[in-house]
Amino acid sequence: MSKQIPLKVVDDGAMYESAPKVYSREISGRFQNLRLIAVWVLLGLYYVMPWVNWDGRQAVLFDLPARKFYILGLSFWPQDFVFLAMLLMIAAFALFFFTALAGRLWCGYACPQTVWTEVFIAMERLCEGDRGKQMKLDAGPWNRDKILRKTAKHTLWIVFALWTGFTFVGFFTPIRTLALEVSTLSLGGWEWFWTIFYSVATWGNAGFLREQVCKYMCPYARFQGAMFDRDTLIIAYDSERGEPRGSRRKGVPSVLARATSDPLPTSPSLREGEEKKQSLGDCIDCTICVQVCPTGIDIRDGLQYECIACGACVDACDSVMDKIGYPRGLVRYATLNSLEHKTPHVIRPRIIVYGFILLALIAGFTYSVFNRTPLIIDVLRDRNALYRVVADGAIENAYTFKIVNKDQVAHRYAIRIAEGGEGLTLAAHAADVAVDAEGVANVAVTVQAAAGSVKGQREIVFEVRALDGDLQRTQKSRFFGPF
Repeated sequence: MSKQIPLKVVDDGAMYESAPKVYSREISGRFQNLRLIAVWVLLGLYYVMPWVNWDGRQAVLFDLPARKFYILGLSFWPQDFVFLAMLLMIAAFALFFFTALAGRLWCGYACPQTVWTEVFIAMERLCEGDRGKQMKLDAGPWNRDKILRKTAKHTLWIVFALWTGFTFVGFFTPIRTLALEVSTLSLGGWEWFWTIFYSVATWGNAGFLREQVCKYMCPYARFQGAMFDRDTLIIAYDSERGEPRGSRRKGVPSVLARATSDPLPTSPSLREGEEKKQSLGDCIDCTICVQVCPTGIDIRDGLQYECIACGACVDACDSVMDKIGYPRGLVRYATLNSLEHKTPHVIRPRIIVYGFILLALIAGFTYSVFNRTPLIIDVLRDRNALYRVVADGAIENAYTFKIVNKDQVAHRYAIRIAEGGEGLTLAAHAADVAVDAEGVANVAVTVQAAAGSVKGQREIVFEVRALDGDLQRTQKSRFFGPF
């Protein structure tokens, strides 16, 4: 169970104690190395991708005014909304899959709040020192050294936050144009607003709120329990091995060593009280696992919703175990069943189902994106009249073709009646329609039938085919004559 914030009754009538600042201790280890790699990769993608060109255009650009998204040479139009829906489904099932498999991996390694907080904490350590120095600095009086260090920290934070806000807007406005406008202070109102807004949000969330976002603002922490079961890999403290806690000098055998060997003989060389220490668990109660936790919890209290599965406590505990000569794994990734000596089932039905659906969605999305036709047509009949009779008694129906060329090059198209065209004649100008690259053409087309050749309505199928390639699409419509 998670620890509740203690009630505190004070003179001003406040009912809850304000959350104290969490001073996380720096630690190294295999999980922290993975987090560091994730930070560099994700921030590299965020800050570098807007500056990368692909086929003469910004590689990633969400052009909202033109209602077009450009991603690595692919262009997506409003008609491609189905791909966004598929991406959201992929993200949802990926969340289900990885959470059911190994808990809050997203929170610990890839969440933007986690990534940017790590950067801001690194800047704080650079300016104010390690955990102990930060605590001493904050508790001390305001003097020249404190003012300089705080000013340096906030200067770095603000500059980095402004760069972050600028880059964010650069995904929606060509970033080179944006940089030129910033240099000349000619940004538009919306560009200024979103740059400042996202900068302030980054500065506040990563610099001040930090773990409070994970604890109180993020909904994921609340519903993650619905995706956990007793075979989900979580970061857990092995209380059977670790309890009872207590300090001891190096050389006292661990619980595991005592369980697999004969009892140690009593020796006159043992100091007074050493026999008692032989009954302690492996946890030496150093509290380093608490000091390194970015959310300030004690993993020894059990599974808590504040835990973001970053693995800092695992690296910290392993380093302590190495120093005193005990086996690693007192704090580790484990399942509740394995801690109770039951057979764990990491690969289980829900994992298989989630994984199958996720792979199917990814395969379907990939196939659909790379095999989509960059041609969209829409055929609208003239609704002012079912038909009209011309001078020689022939029957005419009027249509408007909307031809969308999503390709990066211009094309010429021909319109014809693919099915149901017996006795029908298409206007000659429909044989050659030019559409610019990523352009839209509205073409008025007339279909004519000889007098008396059509009675009532007839279903017809129009085909639009590129004259310089294999692009083609069909669209059903109707031709009306006298009843």
